[in-house]
Amino acid sequence: MAKRDYYEVLEVSKSASADEIKKAYRKKAIQYHPDKNPGDKSAEEKFKEAAEAYEILSDEEKRRRYDQFGHQGAAGAGGGFGGGFSGGGMSMEDIFSQFGDIFGGGGFSGGFGGFSGGGRQSAKPKVNKGSDLRVKVKVTLKDVAHGLEKKIKVKKYVPCASCKGTGAENGTSFHTCSNCKGTGTVNRVQQTMFGAMQSQSACPHCNGTGKVTDKKCSSCDNGVKYEEEIITMKIPAGVYDGMQLSMKGKGNAAKNGGIAGDLIIVIEEIPDAELIRDENDVIYNLLLPFPTAALGGSVEVPTIDGKAKINIAAGTQPGKVLRLRGKGLPTYNGHGTGDELINVSVYIPESLSGTEKQSIETFKDSPNFTASKSVKDSIFSKFKHFFDKD
Repeated sequence: MAKRDYYEVLEVSKSASADEIKKAYRKKAIQYHPDKNPGDKSAEEKFKEAAEAYEILSDEEKRRRYDQFGHQGAAGAGGGFGGGFSGGGMSMEDIFSQFGDIFGGGGFSGGFGGFSGGGRQSAKPKVNKGSDLRVKVKVTLKDVAHGLEKKIKVKKYVPCASCKGTGAENGTSFHTCSNCKGTGTVNRVQQTMFGAMQSQSACPHCNGTGKVTDKKCSSCDNGVKYEEEIITMKIPAGVYDGMQLSMKGKGNAAKNGGIAGDLIIVIEEIPDAELIRDENDVIYNLLLPFPTAALGGSVEVPTIDGKAKINIAAGTQPGKVLRLRGKGLPTYNGHGTGDELINVSVYIPESLSGTEKQSIETFKDSPNFTASKSVKDSIFSKFKHFFDKD
Protein backbone atom coordinates (compact mmCIF):
# COMPACT_ATOMS: atom_id res chain seq x y z
CA MET A 1 0.00 0.00 0.00
CA ALA A 2 1.33 3.44 -0.96
CA LYS A 3 2.24 5.79 1.85
CA ARG A 4 -0.22 8.55 2.59
CA ASP A 5 0.88 12.17 2.45
CA TYR A 6 2.25 13.21 5.86
CA TYR A 7 0.24 16.44 5.92
CA GLU A 8 -2.88 14.41 5.16
CA VAL A 9 -2.08 11.97 7.99
CA LEU A 10 -1.91 14.79 10.55
CA GLU A 11 -4.71 16.76 8.82
CA VAL A 12 -2.68 19.97 8.52
CA SER A 13 -1.86 22.24 5.60
CA LYS A 14 1.56 22.36 3.95
CA SER A 15 2.07 25.82 5.42
CA ALA A 16 1.35 24.61 8.99
CA SER A 17 3.69 25.93 11.69
CA ALA A 18 5.79 23.68 13.93
CA ASP A 19 3.37 24.33 16.81
CA GLU A 20 0.36 23.39 14.66
CA ILE A 21 2.07 20.16 13.59
CA LYS A 22 2.85 19.27 17.20
CA LYS A 23 -0.73 19.93 18.33
CA ALA A 24 -2.07 17.85 15.44
CA TYR A 25 0.18 14.95 16.35
CA ARG A 26 -0.83 15.10 20.02
CA LYS A 27 -4.46 14.89 18.94
CA LYS A 28 -3.80 11.82 16.78
CA ALA A 29 -1.64 10.21 19.47
CA ILE A 30 -4.45 10.53 22.03
CA GLN A 31 -7.04 9.26 19.54
CA TYR A 32 -5.10 6.12 18.57
CA HIS A 33 -3.17 5.58 21.84
CA PRO A 34 -2.67 1.87 22.74
CA ASP A 35 -4.41 2.19 26.11
CA LYS A 36 -7.50 3.63 24.45
CA ASN A 37 -7.59 0.96 21.72
CA PRO A 38 -6.41 -2.34 23.26
CA GLY A 39 -5.93 -5.07 20.66
CA ASP A 40 -6.96 -2.83 17.75
CA LYS A 41 -4.40 -3.43 14.95
CA SER A 42 -5.89 -0.67 12.79
CA ALA A 43 -5.43 1.88 15.59
CA GLU A 44 -1.90 0.62 16.10
CA GLU A 45 -1.04 1.25 12.44
CA LYS A 46 -2.58 4.73 12.54
CA PHE A 47 -0.66 5.51 15.72
CA LYS A 48 2.59 4.51 14.00
CA GLU A 49 1.63 6.42 10.85
CA ALA A 50 1.04 9.60 12.87
CA ALA A 51 4.36 9.16 14.67
CA GLU A 52 6.14 8.73 11.33
CA ALA A 53 4.55 11.88 9.94
CA TYR A 54 5.44 13.91 13.01
CA GLU A 55 9.03 12.67 13.05
CA ILE A 56 9.54 14.03 9.51
CA LEU A 57 7.48 17.22 9.64
CA SER A 58 8.82 18.32 13.05
CA ASP A 59 12.38 18.37 11.73
CA GLU A 60 13.12 21.41 9.56
CA GLU A 61 15.67 19.69 7.27
CA LYS A 62 13.65 16.47 6.87
CA ARG A 63 10.50 18.46 6.17
CA ARG A 64 12.32 20.49 3.48
CA ARG A 65 13.54 17.31 1.76
CA TYR A 66 10.09 15.73 2.04
CA ASP A 67 8.44 18.79 0.48
CA GLN A 68 10.98 18.69 -2.38
CA PHE A 69 11.37 14.95 -3.02
CA GLY A 70 8.46 13.26 -1.24
CA HIS A 71 8.81 10.06 0.80
CA GLN A 72 12.03 9.08 -0.98
CA GLY A 73 13.65 12.36 0.03
CA ALA A 74 12.67 11.87 3.67
CA ALA A 75 14.24 8.41 3.68
CA GLY A 76 17.39 9.74 2.03
CA ALA A 77 17.76 12.35 4.77
CA GLY A 78 18.02 9.65 7.39
CA GLY A 79 14.43 10.28 8.37
CA GLY A 80 12.45 7.99 10.54
CA PHE A 81 13.62 5.33 12.93
CA GLY A 82 16.58 3.59 11.37
CA GLY A 83 16.72 5.75 8.22
CA GLY A 84 13.15 6.10 6.95
CA PHE A 85 9.95 4.44 8.07
CA SER A 86 8.64 1.24 6.68
CA GLY A 87 5.24 1.26 8.31
CA GLY A 88 4.93 -1.88 10.41
CA GLY A 89 8.70 -2.25 10.70
CA MET A 90 9.06 0.09 13.67
CA SER A 91 8.30 -0.84 17.26
CA MET A 92 5.97 0.95 19.65
CA GLU A 93 8.86 1.30 22.07
CA ASP A 94 10.80 3.22 19.41
CA ILE A 95 7.96 5.69 19.12
CA PHE A 96 7.75 6.45 22.83
CA SER A 97 11.54 6.66 23.09
CA GLN A 98 11.73 9.11 20.18
CA PHE A 99 8.87 11.31 21.34
CA GLY A 100 9.45 11.53 25.10
CA ASP A 101 8.77 15.28 24.91
CA ILE A 102 5.29 14.62 23.54
CA PHE A 103 4.37 11.99 26.12
CA GLY A 104 6.10 13.58 29.11
CA GLY A 105 8.92 11.04 29.31
CA GLY A 106 6.77 8.55 31.25
CA GLY A 107 6.30 4.84 30.69
CA PHE A 108 3.02 3.42 29.34
CA SER A 109 1.45 0.20 30.48
CA GLY A 110 -1.06 -2.00 28.74
CA GLY A 111 -1.99 -1.31 25.11
CA PHE A 112 -0.44 -3.30 22.31
CA GLY A 113 1.54 -6.14 23.77
CA GLY A 114 1.66 -4.69 27.30
CA PHE A 115 4.99 -2.95 26.69
CA SER A 116 6.48 -0.22 28.85
CA GLY A 117 7.27 2.77 26.63
CA GLY A 118 10.39 4.87 26.44
CA GLY A 119 12.84 1.98 26.63
CA ARG A 120 13.04 2.53 30.42
CA GLN A 121 15.33 0.16 32.25
CA SER A 122 15.00 -0.76 35.89
CA ALA A 123 17.12 1.43 38.11
CA LYS A 124 19.90 -0.19 40.09
CA PRO A 125 20.02 0.06 43.88
CA LYS A 126 21.30 3.45 44.97
CA VAL A 127 24.92 3.79 46.06
CA ASN A 128 25.49 6.45 48.70
CA LYS A 129 28.29 8.93 48.08
CA GLY A 130 29.94 11.06 50.73
CA SER A 131 30.27 14.80 50.28
CA ASP A 132 33.43 16.43 48.96
CA LEU A 133 35.78 18.36 51.23
CA ARG A 134 37.62 21.56 50.29
CA VAL A 135 40.91 22.67 51.85
CA LYS A 136 43.33 25.52 51.09
CA VAL A 137 47.04 24.76 50.84
CA LYS A 138 49.59 27.57 50.90
CA VAL A 139 52.65 27.23 48.67
CA THR A 140 55.80 29.30 48.11
CA LEU A 141 57.57 29.95 44.81
CA LYS A 142 60.05 27.26 45.77
CA ASP A 143 57.18 24.81 46.29
CA VAL A 144 55.82 25.75 42.87
CA ALA A 145 59.25 25.22 41.32
CA HIS A 146 59.87 21.75 42.74
CA GLY A 147 56.54 20.43 44.01
CA LEU A 148 56.12 19.16 47.55
CA GLU A 149 54.64 16.49 49.76
CA LYS A 150 52.49 17.90 52.54
CA LYS A 151 50.61 16.41 55.49
CA ILE A 152 47.48 18.14 56.77
CA LYS A 153 44.97 17.40 59.51
CA VAL A 154 41.37 17.30 58.35
CA LYS A 155 38.18 16.95 60.39
CA LYS A 156 35.84 14.73 58.43
CA TYR A 157 33.52 11.74 58.46
CA VAL A 158 35.44 8.47 58.41
CA PRO A 159 34.18 4.83 58.20
CA CYS A 160 33.43 3.25 61.56
CA ALA A 161 35.99 0.57 62.42
CA SER A 162 33.45 -1.48 64.44
CA CYS A 163 30.99 -2.04 61.59
CA LYS A 164 33.42 -1.43 58.70
CA GLY A 165 31.29 1.54 57.62
CA THR A 166 28.13 -0.47 56.97
CA GLY A 167 26.12 0.95 59.88
CA ALA A 168 25.05 -2.56 60.96
CA GLU A 169 26.20 -4.31 64.13
CA ASN A 170 29.36 -6.32 63.36
CA GLY A 171 29.02 -5.19 59.76
CA THR A 172 26.78 -8.11 58.77
CA SER A 173 23.33 -7.51 60.29
CA PHE A 174 21.25 -6.94 57.13
CA HIS A 175 18.18 -8.31 55.38
CA THR A 176 16.67 -7.59 51.95
CA CYS A 177 14.23 -4.69 51.92
CA SER A 178 10.70 -6.09 51.80
CA ASN A 179 9.29 -2.91 50.28
CA CYS A 180 11.35 -3.02 47.08
CA LYS A 181 12.47 -6.69 47.18
CA GLY A 182 16.11 -5.61 47.11
CA THR A 183 15.90 -3.59 43.89
CA GLY A 184 16.25 -0.23 45.64
CA THR A 185 13.43 1.21 43.53
CA VAL A 186 9.66 1.44 43.64
CA ASN A 187 7.27 1.93 40.72
CA ARG A 188 4.26 4.24 40.67
CA VAL A 189 1.48 4.25 38.08
CA GLN A 190 -0.60 7.37 37.39
CA GLN A 191 -3.58 7.79 35.13
CA THR A 192 -3.14 10.73 32.74
CA MET A 193 -4.79 12.03 29.60
CA PHE A 194 -2.46 9.70 27.66
CA GLY A 195 -3.38 6.68 29.76
CA ALA A 196 -1.41 4.93 32.50
CA MET A 197 2.08 6.40 33.06
CA GLN A 198 4.64 4.57 35.14
CA SER A 199 7.52 6.26 37.02
CA GLN A 200 10.33 4.89 39.11
CA SER A 201 12.01 6.32 42.22
CA ALA A 202 14.32 5.31 45.06
CA CYS A 203 12.69 3.17 47.72
CA PRO A 204 11.98 5.37 50.77
CA HIS A 205 12.17 2.40 53.15
CA CYS A 206 15.82 1.51 52.42
CA ASN A 207 16.86 4.84 50.87
CA GLY A 208 17.51 3.10 47.56
CA THR A 209 20.10 0.63 48.86
CA GLY A 210 17.93 -2.50 48.60
CA LYS A 211 18.80 -3.67 52.11
CA VAL A 212 17.74 -2.88 55.66
CA THR A 213 19.77 -3.05 58.86
CA ASP A 214 18.58 -5.60 61.44
CA LYS A 215 20.51 -3.95 64.27
CA LYS A 216 22.30 -0.63 64.02
CA CYS A 217 25.91 -0.29 65.09
CA SER A 218 26.12 1.21 68.57
CA SER A 219 29.46 2.91 67.91
CA CYS A 220 28.57 5.23 65.04
CA ASP A 221 25.96 7.10 63.05
CA ASN A 222 24.99 4.89 60.09
CA GLY A 223 28.55 3.74 59.53
CA VAL A 224 30.47 7.01 59.94
CA LYS A 225 32.25 8.94 62.70
CA TYR A 226 33.43 12.55 62.74
CA GLU A 227 37.15 12.41 63.48
CA GLU A 228 40.48 14.02 62.63
CA GLU A 229 42.54 12.38 59.93
CA ILE A 230 46.05 13.12 58.69
CA ILE A 231 46.18 13.15 54.90
CA THR A 232 49.39 13.11 52.88
CA MET A 233 49.12 14.95 49.60
CA LYS A 234 51.54 15.54 46.76
CA ILE A 235 51.47 19.00 45.20
CA PRO A 236 53.01 18.83 41.70
CA ALA A 237 55.41 21.45 40.36
CA GLY A 238 53.96 24.28 38.28
CA VAL A 239 50.73 24.84 40.20
CA TYR A 240 49.31 28.37 40.38
CA ASP A 241 47.19 30.50 42.69
CA GLY A 242 43.51 29.46 42.68
CA MET A 243 44.18 26.12 40.98
CA GLN A 244 42.14 23.17 42.25
CA LEU A 245 43.49 19.64 42.62
CA SER A 246 41.42 16.61 43.54
CA MET A 247 42.18 13.53 45.65
CA LYS A 248 39.58 10.88 44.85
CA GLY A 249 38.00 9.16 47.83
CA LYS A 250 39.66 11.39 50.44
CA GLY A 251 36.53 13.40 51.26
CA ASN A 252 33.76 12.51 53.71
CA ALA A 253 32.90 8.83 54.07
CA ALA A 254 29.40 7.86 52.95
CA LYS A 255 26.82 6.47 55.32
CA ASN A 256 25.98 2.76 55.20
CA GLY A 257 29.08 1.71 53.29
CA GLY A 258 28.86 3.92 50.21
CA ILE A 259 31.58 5.68 48.22
CA ALA A 260 33.64 8.39 49.90
CA GLY A 261 33.65 11.90 48.43
CA ASP A 262 36.74 13.67 47.10
CA LEU A 263 39.16 16.10 48.70
CA ILE A 264 39.41 19.33 46.70
CA ILE A 265 42.72 21.13 47.25
CA VAL A 266 42.71 24.86 46.46
CA ILE A 267 46.18 26.32 45.87
CA GLU A 268 46.98 29.60 47.61
CA GLU A 269 50.30 31.08 46.51
CA ILE A 270 52.22 33.08 49.10
CA PRO A 271 53.66 36.27 47.52
CA ASP A 272 57.47 36.29 47.53
CA ALA A 273 59.27 39.16 49.27
CA GLU A 274 61.57 39.86 46.29
CA LEU A 275 60.39 37.99 43.20
CA ILE A 276 57.22 38.66 41.23
CA ARG A 277 55.60 35.79 39.34
CA ASP A 278 54.55 36.36 35.72
CA GLU A 279 53.11 33.01 34.58
CA ASN A 280 56.23 30.81 34.29
CA ASP A 281 58.72 33.70 34.54
CA VAL A 282 59.77 35.52 37.69
CA ILE A 283 60.77 39.19 37.77
CA TYR A 284 63.30 40.91 40.00
CA ASN A 285 63.68 44.69 40.12
CA LEU A 286 67.39 45.43 40.51
CA LEU A 287 68.31 48.88 41.85
CA LEU A 288 71.92 49.54 40.78
CA PRO A 289 74.19 52.15 42.39
CA PHE A 290 75.10 54.81 39.85
CA PRO A 291 78.84 53.98 39.89
CA THR A 292 78.12 50.28 39.13
CA ALA A 293 75.82 51.18 36.26
CA ALA A 294 78.47 53.55 34.86
CA LEU A 295 81.62 51.51 35.51
CA GLY A 296 80.23 47.98 35.45
CA GLY A 297 80.84 45.24 38.01
CA SER A 298 79.13 42.22 39.51
CA VAL A 299 76.14 42.03 41.83
CA GLU A 300 74.13 39.31 43.56
CA VAL A 301 70.45 38.85 42.79
CA PRO A 302 67.93 36.56 44.53
CA THR A 303 66.57 33.52 42.68
CA ILE A 304 63.95 30.94 43.60
CA ASP A 305 66.63 28.64 45.01
CA GLY A 306 68.99 31.18 46.57
CA LYS A 307 71.39 33.74 45.06
CA ALA A 308 73.09 34.20 41.72
CA LYS A 309 75.99 36.50 40.77
CA ILE A 310 75.60 38.45 37.52
CA ASN A 311 77.91 40.78 35.61
CA ILE A 312 76.84 44.35 34.90
CA ALA A 313 78.33 45.85 31.75
CA ALA A 314 79.73 49.39 31.94
CA GLY A 315 77.18 51.97 30.83
CA THR A 316 74.12 49.82 31.67
CA GLN A 317 71.03 51.98 31.20
CA PRO A 318 67.89 52.08 33.40
CA GLY A 319 65.14 49.91 31.94
CA LYS A 320 67.49 47.28 30.55
CA VAL A 321 66.25 43.74 31.15
CA LEU A 322 68.70 40.95 31.90
CA ARG A 323 67.67 37.32 31.61
CA LEU A 324 68.65 34.25 33.64
CA ARG A 325 67.45 31.37 31.47
CA GLY A 326 65.77 28.43 33.17
CA LYS A 327 65.60 30.19 36.54
CA GLY A 328 61.81 30.57 36.42
CA LEU A 329 58.99 28.10 37.07
CA PRO A 330 58.08 24.84 35.31
CA THR A 331 54.92 24.38 33.29
CA TYR A 332 52.23 22.36 35.08
CA ASN A 333 51.89 18.95 33.44
CA GLY A 334 54.03 20.16 30.56
CA HIS A 335 57.55 20.78 29.36
CA GLY A 336 59.86 23.72 29.71
CA THR A 337 60.78 26.19 32.44
CA GLY A 338 60.45 29.95 32.52
CA ASP A 339 63.24 32.50 33.07
CA GLU A 340 64.14 35.08 35.67
CA LEU A 341 63.92 38.58 34.23
CA ILE A 342 65.99 41.26 35.95
CA ASN A 343 64.68 44.75 35.40
CA VAL A 344 67.47 47.28 35.91
CA SER A 345 66.88 50.59 37.69
CA VAL A 346 69.63 53.07 38.65
CA TYR A 347 69.66 54.79 42.02
CA ILE A 348 70.26 58.53 41.95
CA PRO A 349 71.29 59.89 45.36
CA GLU A 350 68.70 62.19 46.91
CA SER A 351 71.29 64.23 48.85
CA LEU A 352 75.02 64.81 48.38
CA SER A 353 77.84 66.05 50.58
CA GLY A 354 79.88 69.08 49.56
CA THR A 355 82.77 66.92 48.37
CA GLU A 356 80.43 64.70 46.33
CA LYS A 357 78.86 67.73 44.71
CA GLN A 358 82.27 69.10 43.74
CA SER A 359 83.29 65.76 42.25
CA ILE A 360 80.17 65.58 40.09
CA GLU A 361 80.49 69.25 39.08
CA THR A 362 83.83 68.36 37.56
CA PHE A 363 82.17 65.97 35.09
CA LYS A 364 79.05 68.05 34.38
CA ASP A 365 80.30 69.49 31.14
CA SER A 366 82.07 66.33 29.97
CA PRO A 367 80.72 64.98 26.61
CA ASN A 368 80.43 61.48 28.16
CA PHE A 369 77.92 62.82 30.68
CA THR A 370 75.67 64.23 27.96
CA ALA A 371 73.40 61.89 25.99
CA SER A 372 74.33 61.62 22.33
CA LYS A 373 71.78 62.08 19.55
CA SER A 374 71.60 58.32 18.98
CA VAL A 375 70.82 57.73 22.65
CA LYS A 376 68.16 60.45 22.61
CA ASP A 377 66.63 58.99 19.44
CA SER A 378 66.60 55.53 21.00
CA ILE A 379 64.87 56.81 24.16
CA PHE A 380 62.35 58.79 22.09
CA SER A 381 61.63 55.74 19.94
CA LYS A 382 60.94 53.61 23.02
CA PHE A 383 58.79 56.39 24.50
CA LYS A 384 56.80 56.76 21.27
CA HIS A 385 56.34 52.98 20.95
CA PHE A 386 55.02 52.83 24.52
CA PHE A 387 52.20 55.24 23.66
CA ASP A 388 51.65 53.90 20.15
CA LYS A 389 48.08 52.60 20.06
CA ASP A 390 48.81 50.40 17.07
